[in-house]
Amino acid sequence: MKYVFGPVSSKRLGQSLGVDLLPPKSCSWNCVYCQLGKTRKLVTERQEFFPREEILEEIREALKVNKGLDWITFVGSGETMLYKGIGWLIAEVKKLTTTPVAVITNGSLLYLAEVRQELLQADAVLPSLNAGSEKLHDEIDRPAPGLTFRNHVEGLVAFRQEYKGKLWIEVMLLGGINDSDEALRDLAAVLKKIDPDMVHLILPTRPAPEQEVHLPTEERIERAIAILSEAATVVNPLKGSMDLRNAPDLLEAVTSIISRHPVQQRELHKAIADCFPEESEKAEQMMAVMFATGRFKLVEHNGEPYWVIKEGSGLQR
Repeated sequence: MKYVFGPVSSKRLGQSLGVDLLPPKSCSWNCVYCQLGKTRKLVTERQEFFPREEILEEIREALKVNKGLDWITFVGSGETMLYKGIGWLIAEVKKLTTTPVAVITNGSLLYLAEVRQELLQADAVLPSLNAGSEKLHDEIDRPAPGLTFRNHVEGLVAFRQEYKGKLWIEVMLLGGINDSDEALRDLAAVLKKIDPDMVHLILPTRPAPEQEVHLPTEERIERAIAILSEAATVVNPLKGSMDLRNAPDLLEAVTSIISRHPVQQRELHKAIADCFPEESEKAEQMMAVMFATGRFKLVEHNGEPYWVIKEGSGLQR
């Protein structure tokens, strides 16, 4: 499938079917930690990158195969809300299924009334807030010209006032960058203005191709939870696992997921092994065959090998 991938599993969204609306990498930010690498051309103009009816048909087909989903999650290869017409897609998906719809976004376009309006039907919206000051916002998120920290915060505040669903703010905690007490207190002050239902603390566990980023220490993570909890309930999500058992084509399913984010090799091995519970050596054989296609390469991050898409492999949507 071109637009639908997964399902993937996480503590916060359980079994989630992903829907990617964008050509890689279309984003309004150029975050230092991004697992997709550098944003070579910042994008701020919203457009219908792919036909909405084509995307909806893929979702319809995926729903026939994947039962027991917890969420359908719109998450782009870049900034999800750059897709103009996502509101129509959310409305149409909700006609197809009772499975709730989530949207993961950096929140940079929420200062626009039309963007906030398109999100109102979603059951959960997960925007980013990685800094409580303009200086750190520019250092971490590196937004497109004109997308100021003030606009970002004002957009989040305005959306909270209009939106009746679950607002879960994502905070990427980076060791040595935004994990000091001062940075965390600034962040907590902004969170109090927004008044989210929950804060999801995210860690840079996947390799960032552009540059080295560091995990915060356990002490700093605990301190972040303590300080940010003054503004909202903080969840430190545990990493979930892939479920490939319903995939009609394992290679294509794995490619679809890894093209959107790196996957830990042992996580991939477990997901493939689960597909062949009676054949103990099948996972190693399948992984060897997949790797031999030339689509993937191995990189190391925090002492763990990850599968990433190899540049020049010709994979595109």
